[in-house]
Amino acid sequence: MIKIVSFKICPFVQRVTARLAAQNIPYEIEYISLKDKPQWFLDISPNGQVPLLITESGTALFESDAIIEYLDEVYPMLESDVTPEQRALDRAWSYLGSKHYLVQCSTMRSADEATLTERREKLAKAFAKAEAALGDGPFFKGEALSNVDIAWLPLLHRAAIIKAHTCQDLLEGFPKVQQWQAAMMATGLAEKSVAEDFEEAFTGFYLSEQTYLGQNKCCDDAKACEVGCC
Repeated sequence: MIKIVSFKICPFVQRVTARLAAQNIPYEIEYISLKDKPQWFLDISPNGQVPLLITESGTALFESDAIIEYLDEVYPMLESDVTPEQRALDRAWSYLGSKHYLVQCSTMRSADEATLTERREKLAKAFAKAEAALGDGPFFKGEALSNVDIAWLPLLHRAAIIKAHTCQDLLEGFPKVQQWQAAMMATGLAEKSVAEDFEEAFTGFYLSEQTYLGQNKCCDDAKACEVGCC
C-alpha cells in the first residue's frame, strides 16, 4: 500500500489525498510536525516538504505536481479520452490553482486589515481567471470531475471554512466560482481528504488571536451569518 507523509493542514497534501479519495485508492498516512521534522523524513525528502508519497516499492516521490502525474500513470485517470492538448491545459489550470495555495495561506494569516485587503486582491486575481473560464458546471470542465477540480479543491474548501467561521467570503464577486465551490463540497471529497480534526487544526492556526480574521470573528457558523450577527 502506498503511504503519504503529511502535515495536517497542508493544501498540497490535500490535493494528493483528494485525488486518491476520488477513486477510493487505499493509502496509509503519517503526520509530521514541520517545526520538528524527523530525521527519517529529511533523509528521504529532497526538498524537506510535504507531501511525500512512498510507493509500494519504497520509492519516495515529492512535489505534488509530480505525484499527481504518477498517480495518473499508475491508476486509472479521472477522465478517459483526454487529448494531449486538453491534458496540457488541465495541467496548466491545475498549476494556476496550486501556485495560489500559499497566497491563500498568507491571506488568512494576515495580522491586520490592510494586509488582509492587499493579499485578498492578489488571491482574487486567480478566482477571477477561474470565473472567466468556468462554463455551466457543475465542475470546471462541465459534468465530469477532473484533475483541475482536485487542484482547486484546497482553495475552495478553505474559503468555505473561513466563510463559515468569520462571514468573510474570499469568493465574493465570483458567482460561478461559488457554484463550483458548492458542487465540490457536495462531493464529500473535502472531508474525505483531510484528518477528522482538520477543521479544528485549521481554525486554530488561521483564526487565532494572531490573525486579523481570528481577532474579528463575529459569528461561529453560517447560520449566525444568515441572521445578521456580523
